[in-house]
Amino acid sequence: MNEGLSSIIEVQKYFRSIHIMVMLLLGFGFLMVFVRRYGRSAITATYLLVSVAIPLYLLKDNLGIFGGVDSNMDRLILAEFGAASLLICAGAVLGRLKMNQYILLGLLFVPCYAFNEWLLLSGGLGLVSAGNFVDTGGSIIIHAFGALFGMGVAFSMTTKKEYETPVESDETSDRFSLLGSMALWVFWPSFCAALVTLENIPMTVVNVILALCGSTLATYFISLKLRGKVSIADIANAALAGGVAIGSTCDKVPPTYAFAIGILAGALSTFGFAVIQDRLQSAIKKIDTCGVLHLHGLPGLFGGLAAMVTVDGISMGSQFKGILITVVIAILSGLIAGKIIAVTGRRNDPYVDAEEFLID
Repeated sequence: MNEGLSSIIEVQKYFRSIHIMVMLLLGFGFLMVFVRRYGRSAITATYLLVSVAIPLYLLKDNLGIFGGVDSNMDRLILAEFGAASLLICAGAVLGRLKMNQYILLGLLFVPCYAFNEWLLLSGGLGLVSAGNFVDTGGSIIIHAFGALFGMGVAFSMTTKKEYETPVESDETSDRFSLLGSMALWVFWPSFCAALVTLENIPMTVVNVILALCGSTLATYFISLKLRGKVSIADIANAALAGGVAIGSTCDKVPPTYAFAIGILAGALSTFGFAVIQDRLQSAIKKIDTCGVLHLHGLPGLFGGLAAMVTVDGISMGSQFKGILITVVIAILSGLIAGKIIAVTGRRNDPYVDAEEFLID
């Protein structure tokens, strides 16, 4: 590759990395302010989590732990992917950690995330042959891992008081949450296309947009069918499920497949929010504050499994093994992290800013 073309590619990656940063801070940040009295905390926690994840991931690369890449832009983008997964994880316990515990969560999460990434993408320990696991945009490595790690933390940490305290929203907090959702929707193509080859970027962008369109349409109709009226929480969350699910195959399937994957992911996610969430939380007596299992966990697993039937020449054994490894590592490490964080103390009252912030 000549030096001029290499420089152009690096500049393009810079723009996509900034798009991802918009997703991390504005997208995830505002999506999580739906909790009515926790807006200051949600935004601050987002800042802290991103500010822990990126330097820690880059330090891992500098030390040569779990492999690494030579390009600075590639390293930054991979670090942003880790930050995205951490924000997904934090959504499961949002409102139930102290600010310093979000930092601790990041310190515990990033090494586990990097280890799983190394196993699946670099052939670490020889469990999955390098190059045989299909997950370009991180349906499994980013979304499913973050969600399942977060569920493990929530299972370890949720107290009876936290379970019994309602997670409240209002008209204003819902509007800000929708703003965050729209920012994620707009920049999701850059997220999935961040590291794909130059010639595959147009196809990837089209596929991601079609998948998001499919999940948005499915969310509206399924929400209306299951609830009688449309839930704004479904629109803010499940409409994004197409972006989650298409990640694994975003640069490998035709547009018709992408649209179908989006529709199915949106239906699955909406069904999760409308039907599964309350029943599951009632059964286990634990709370998934942001519903990350239904936005990132189930659609992410679906996207990884969909690759097994939509991508030609895929190693089905390696794909399934990689998914299984991710599930096991995420849940077990999340459970352990939750136990460690719980030792450092508990909030007096969940889901309120006033415990840690000056309120005018």
